[in-house]
Amino acid sequence: MTIRVTWKRVVATLVGLALAGLLFAWSGLFNTSASSGHWAISNWFLHWTMRNSVRTHTLLEAPRNPIATDGQLVSAAGHFAAACATCHGAPGQRPSPVMQRATPHAPDLTTGETKEKWTDAELFYILKHGVKFTGMPAWGAEGRDDEVRRMVAFVRRLPGMTAAQYRALSGEATGAGTTDARALGGAVLAGCVACHGSDGRGRGQPDIPILGGQNPRYLEAALAAYADVRRHSAVMANAAATLTAQERRALAAHFAAMPGLGADLSSLGSAAARRIVELGLPARQLPACASCHGQGKAQPVLAGQRAAYIAQRLRNWRAEEGEIDARLPQDAMAVIARRIPEEMVDPLALYLAGETR
Repeated sequence: MTIRVTWKRVVATLVGLALAGLLFAWSGLFNTSASSGHWAISNWFLHWTMRNSVRTHTLLEAPRNPIATDGQLVSAAGHFAAACATCHGAPGQRPSPVMQRATPHAPDLTTGETKEKWTDAELFYILKHGVKFTGMPAWGAEGRDDEVRRMVAFVRRLPGMTAAQYRALSGEATGAGTTDARALGGAVLAGCVACHGSDGRGRGQPDIPILGGQNPRYLEAALAAYADVRRHSAVMANAAATLTAQERRALAAHFAAMPGLGADLSSLGSAAARRIVELGLPARQLPACASCHGQGKAQPVLAGQRAAYIAQRLRNWRAEEGEIDARLPQDAMAVIARRIPEEMVDPLALYLAGETR
């Protein structure tokens, strides 16, 4: 007996299969519990689909700038210790047995498996966008590709890193809301010190600002903005998320009281940079930096700040790295930064830092 294949029969078969699938889902017979695991074929298919998706989308969205160097890993290490190590493990620290009961469970990043399986560009895509139907979230702040690039470099280093090296980089940060009974009457400090250092000087890292001597009102407002996601940074948002208003005020006062910023600027730097700081460039409608930044001003103190940090922030505001501003798009600094001549960004940063090189 020959069955004649017609479009009507094909459509009816497909509709019947769809209805049967819906009926099976409605019945509740399919076990969605994590403890049941995946069928082997399901596990293979999901991972195969994920690998293909990452490789295809990486072709369309590779990182626009180089992956960070070893000298820029402190903030990534601190964030990893606070937000990632529980699931993925760390040198000298196994992944949490509780989190390993997830389906699928997170890979242990201290092994060489991830390093061998993914390229830097693919890791960048995974860290930036996360993975659906797993516990892997997208990066916690939009437009901070600089943070993602640093995390890629850190993850690359993990398999060959000793426990001592990991603790040295991460500052032994233990999470957002890290507490130390010896500090600030039980308020949070250890998590801040992990990246910013006990002296508030950022542990010499080019991507971490000096906090010592900063305007305390500015520091307090910045912490509130990070916590409310009005200012974008996955690292700082995680660190500030659980702080109370009193803790933000205490931390701001603590770091502001330290020596660091506010020193007299050197007269040996670029004369053109000095003019921008003191007078601005009226022809370009660029106001003087000193009109807003300095001791007693509402905006942050810049004198003595790290040159690499200032230059990086200016370029973020100018959107030269394909990243959005670390603040709201309508922030005046986005407009001001674009009025600074490109050839003056680095000389201006060096002058404000009090460096002459």
